[in-house]
Amino acid sequence: MKARVKWAEARTFIGTSGTGHNIVLGTGHDGAGTPGPSPMELLLIGTAGCSAYDVVSILQKQRQRIEDVDVEVDAERAETDPKVFTKIHLHFIVKGRGVSADKVERAISLSVDKYCSASAMMAALANVTHDYEVVDTE
Repeated sequence: MKARVKWAEARTFIGTSGTGHNIVLGTGHDGAGTPGPSPMELLLIGTAGCSAYDVVSILQKQRQRIEDVDVEVDAERAETDPKVFTKIHLHFIVKGRGVSADKVERAISLSVDKYCSASAMMAALANVTHDYEVVDTE
């Protein structure tokens, strides 16, 4: 796996994945707005995306009639440099018709504890927790 980051201007960078996808990232500088997510925000987005991918895949294999999956992430960082994440909480919102709460709970646990590489890496430094809600659309 490869990636590249190129400085564009000020505190703006262009990240390019090995598959050729681009993303603007950066932080505000001198009162300027942010050009895109910060690198730390990208870590959270990547962790949520990794786990959401697993959860959707597992629930689809179980023939659950899911219509939407959202993952809201709340994190805390250390006070001193390098200001690593110390706590990460993933809140899953699964919407669908007749979706089993037990299967959702199992899918999330499998993802966070076994399959998701990103959450496994984050758990090496941070306390990673999760919860969920199931919204029945029937």
